[in-house]
Amino acid sequence: MLSRLAEERATGVLTRDRGVLYLVEGQVVHAESPATPGLDILLTSRGALGSDGWWEAVSEAGAERRVGRFLVDSGRLAEGALELCHLGALYDAAFFTLGASSGPARFRYGVAHWIGPVRPVTVDAVERETLRRRALLHRIWPDPDTDTAELVRTARAVDAALPPRQRTVLDQVDGERTVSDISRVLGRPGFHTLVDVRRLAAAGIVTTRARTVECRAPETTAPPVSTLSPVSTATAQAAQAAQASADPDVALLRRLRDALEAL
Repeated sequence: MLSRLAEERATGVLTRDRGVLYLVEGQVVHAESPATPGLDILLTSRGALGSDGWWEAVSEAGAERRVGRFLVDSGRLAEGALELCHLGALYDAAFFTLGASSGPARFRYGVAHWIGPVRPVTVDAVERETLRRRALLHRIWPDPDTDTAELVRTARAVDAALPPRQRTVLDQVDGERTVSDISRVLGRPGFHTLVDVRRLAAAGIVTTRARTVECRAPETTAPPVSTLSPVSTATAQAAQAAQASADPDVALLRRLRDALEAL
């Protein structure tokens, strides 16, 4: 559908379960998803722009759909800084919007976003970047359960060499927050948080709260192995290995990961 809209040089908004893509003459000009912080949070949380400046721009130029232009013309943001942050937010939201979905996609012609033109991106570029990100996540840790579930820390001791970015994410894991929650707390793009969480999962440091409950449940309540797919069986074994010891064999986890990638 997206490719057809690009060929038509369509203008409007494509809506899916996990986000929206705005198109102008067949190019993607903006994207939003509840799974990742929006442009406003990314700009204000990093200090590039004060919240008062953002809301002034929305108030003054939102109705004319030229908020981005107002931020630059008023001197609140350099044009290059706006383009860089907007492209990051666009690719990030597009990644989640174009993910697996159980609902239909809908397109409304003629709808424009109030941010206005910043830097359009071709549909081909968005699709290539989305596929590249999916492949990267799969190489890190092929089990996607941690992408949306409530996260918990395992009993594994954390190595002092854990990179600061991952440690910052790990500090936000409290048994209730999801990747999206952590991204909003940190004001960080959702995909960046996904990468860190999958690396923590691959190291046996983080798992899902549901999986922790399954590992602790009596054997009589566990589903028969025959009902599980090879991926579910292998990932469950990896989670059980991480929970069984305060210092699980990371090499074992990596071998299980390699086996999953080969399925």
